[in-house]
Amino acid sequence: MGMHGHAGLEGASRTRGRWLGVALWVVAVVLMLGSAVYQRLTGPTHPLRGEFAVAGERYRYRVPRSGVTTEGTRVAIPNPGQDVSGGLIYRRYPTNEEFTTLPLSVEDGELAARLPVQPAAGKLEYYVVLDTPDGGRWIPGRDETVVMRYRAPVPAAVLLPHVLFMFIAVLVGIRAGLAALFDPPGMRRLAWVTLGTMTLGGLILGPIVQEYAFGAFWTGFPFGYDLTDNKTLIMWLVWVVACAALGWKATRNVPLARVTVLLATVVTLVVYLIPHSLRGSELDYSQVDQGIDPSEAVETGNP
Repeated sequence: MGMHGHAGLEGASRTRGRWLGVALWVVAVVLMLGSAVYQRLTGPTHPLRGEFAVAGERYRYRVPRSGVTTEGTRVAIPNPGQDVSGGLIYRRYPTNEEFTTLPLSVEDGELAARLPVQPAAGKLEYYVVLDTPDGGRWIPGRDETVVMRYRAPVPAAVLLPHVLFMFIAVLVGIRAGLAALFDPPGMRRLAWVTLGTMTLGGLILGPIVQEYAFGAFWTGFPFGYDLTDNKTLIMWLVWVVACAALGWKATRNVPLARVTVLLATVVTLVVYLIPHSLRGSELDYSQVDQGIDPSEAVETGNP
């Protein structure tokens, strides 16, 4: 085969390599977005969605499960008509105190009321009861309540970079795992970028976000059982191991390095399937009622 033949084969190989790289990035983006959406939709602070029926008509609602300490949280549902009235029933969570009822009023075509502000990490459980011409309606359902948690405001200058770096870490980490399967040459660089962005987004900016929101930098191992902190720690550790196996310049054991990167990617995806904010910070109202400052009565590791 002549020089032109070799050049043609090399050109075709480079073209296939470029298309493979593009395809792997597309797969990585799809997997990252899918895992992020799943985590968000299944988390305990994501708004609760549902529907109810009045006089044969169905109405969709969306009620909050998270609020900020600067204002009361508005709870609103569609207004089926002028003959419908109701109340927002709530109490502090978790307590056995009596429920308080707030009347619903018509606002912008909705029936609405505002839950009272709570300290950071304070929770309320609530439900809505409607009095309609064809009987009562319980939202979300009879013997069910919505649990919501308050947090202090987090500056966008801290929160947005935290979210961005974590998204980049997961995206590049998935791409590194795909490189371990199909295209090893870019694997080392991708793994180190993953570790770097996860360190910045998860172990530096993450605790700062939590300090703003709940008054504590770190409530995971070994100081507590906050699941979000512990998930971040697990992801970071597996990428430390993967990068250690890869080395900074030369791969000492290519098969071992590929396996560790692939395992780190799998662990990251599994961790992202765990809903966000589970077993997070929770205010102990029994301590608050004894006169303890709310900032000193926050516990972690509760469902």
